[in-house]
Amino acid sequence: MSRPDEADAPPRAPARRAWRLVAGSVSKALLWPRLQLAAKAGLAAGIAYFIAPFMPGSAADYPYYAPLGALVAMYENVAGSIRQGLQTLVGLGLGIGLAFLLFSRGNPSPFTVAIVMGLGVVLAGLPRLGSGGDWIPTAALLVLLVGGHDQDRFSFGYLLQMGVGVTVGIMVNLLVFPPLHFRAATLSIAELRLALARQLGDMAAALRESWPPQREDWSRRSEKLALSARSVRQAVQKADISRQANPRRVRYPHDLERDYRHLRELESLTFHVQDVTQVLADVIWDQDTPFVVPAEYTEPLARALADVGAALKALTDEDPKHRVDRTAQASGAVTSLADAVAAGPSTDDAPGAVESILLSLHRMMRIVNAHQA
Repeated sequence: MSRPDEADAPPRAPARRAWRLVAGSVSKALLWPRLQLAAKAGLAAGIAYFIAPFMPGSAADYPYYAPLGALVAMYENVAGSIRQGLQTLVGLGLGIGLAFLLFSRGNPSPFTVAIVMGLGVVLAGLPRLGSGGDWIPTAALLVLLVGGHDQDRFSFGYLLQMGVGVTVGIMVNLLVFPPLHFRAATLSIAELRLALARQLGDMAAALRESWPPQREDWSRRSEKLALSARSVRQAVQKADISRQANPRRVRYPHDLERDYRHLRELESLTFHVQDVTQVLADVIWDQDTPFVVPAEYTEPLARALADVGAALKALTDEDPKHRVDRTAQASGAVTSLADAVAAGPSTDDAPGAVESILLSLHRMMRIVNAHQA
């Protein structure tokens, strides 16, 4: 039976949900990094358009291409701006050259345009050209159709103004608060570590409940943990790229090697936590699994899972004594579980699941101890 508030819900509820979804998306889009990038793009476009009329010769007749070049070169990091700007100019040069090569055979025609587009798309697949490849057919088509019978004049102005805009975009991104994404990488590492600790704690709590446990959300987090690990890798790589060609890295030094080391640790920990999650879920809910967790192992196993999770969580603690104490407690719990399994009946194969989890816990503690060293 539905609750009164659900039955009496107004028909506009879907509209409200859609509004919340849109509002949430807009809020994410308006985060400071996006606003900062937008402000710098606007500044670069304005400067480029101001400079454009002062270009020599026929280039001054095409000032609108300068802000386009500035926009093309605006990227979330300095290295990306330089790479994307240079690739764009190379692509434009190839496209203009392609147009001149084919225009020498006569005026543009449907056949000529088709040939230019086909060859442009082929050249766009050249390795190491990146986003610049997309500009090859675009530049060739503009020269053919917009340049008309004055292609020399148009091509010179087009390429020069785009070059001016790209240069302005790179300089603005280089000089106006070039972003460093170190904090985002550090936070993502800490968040994944806490998520793994929480997963171990939830599995320990499930072991202490009457089986089958009422809470089973932990059994469906395996893929979510894998996605989180991939997000952390992307965040660390983004931080690494953000420091390249960035003058602010001197003022704000950061140990990226440490972040990569922590990333590798977390990726290994994620794999082992996923393995424990799968084993426990199979033991609890899969009727075809031949293994069980005997009652005498339930409490030491739960204690080991909880203590290893606490040790992971303590790695974010600034108090070294607390970290050492938690690590020692977790090592003791895992050792106690190993002793209990070793003291079990030699003819009993029931601890198979416990032994599998124990092996994963040993490997987790090896990573925790290495992190402490």
